[in-house]
Amino acid sequence: MTTPNVSFEFFPPKTLEASFKLWETAKVLAPLAPDFVSVTYGAGGTTRKLTHEAVTTINRQFGLQVAAHLTCVEATRAETMEIVQSYADAGITQIVALRGDAPKGADRFTPHDDGFANSVELIEAIAARGDMTIRCGAYPEPHPDSADGDADVTWLKRKIEAGATSAITQFFFEPETFFRFRDKCVAAGIDAPIIPGLLPVQSWAGTKRFAATCNTTVPDWAEEAFQLAALDGPDAQRALATDLSVDLCEKLIAGGVDQLHFYTLNRPELTRDVCAALGVRPKAGLEAVA
Repeated sequence: MTTPNVSFEFFPPKTLEASFKLWETAKVLAPLAPDFVSVTYGAGGTTRKLTHEAVTTINRQFGLQVAAHLTCVEATRAETMEIVQSYADAGITQIVALRGDAPKGADRFTPHDDGFANSVELIEAIAARGDMTIRCGAYPEPHPDSADGDADVTWLKRKIEAGATSAITQFFFEPETFFRFRDKCVAAGIDAPIIPGLLPVQSWAGTKRFAATCNTTVPDWAEEAFQLAALDGPDAQRALATDLSVDLCEKLIAGGVDQLHFYTLNRPELTRDVCAALGVRPKAGLEAVA
């Protein structure tokens, strides 16, 4: 089996305890030499400053390529592009450009009067600078705001044409979900890399809640498997989560995937164990530099 390239997603801390978890996560996973790591943006742009601090610190402390999430939510075009400039000034050269979710208390996304209406407009503006690598989101199952899966393929093509050079998918449970989406993208003329996003199950209840918010199908077999594992306790659940993640990754690799993106939830152990099973080993000299 070919050893894949990997990347990891972190989220910015809101408390001192959460800060320790983030730095520990980065410390554990940095030696795996990821292609890049990304740092998310809170719903409604609530972690804008925290995201900036986390991105610049991880870049400085661990020497990793960091892709900063950026959304269109509750900001003017000028404010959003000021954030891009602040990243450029800090030596950050990668952006994950997203429309973003609705702010807390809102039913749906509504553009700021002076803001970007969608991710395509955001990507076009960033691409016009000429100094950023732009990644975007992709949805192998219909986005909650999409009419159907074909609409998501159309939107992805628009994002690539606007200047994004790769896409990271929402998480999914079965390899066929990704392969069907990839085939549709190829048929639509999309030739940019589409990186599958993977969510090792830290908590089955939490994973199901997340799946419900992003329209990810939860297979019956997965529900039954985790219910049975719960009868045997946390160790059995962790072993099941590891085995299922490894199996999914191996099937993706066998189907031609060479890059995997892990949503770590700032809890690195499960992701580290899955990577180890795939042959991704720590490399010397990649510890924190300060």
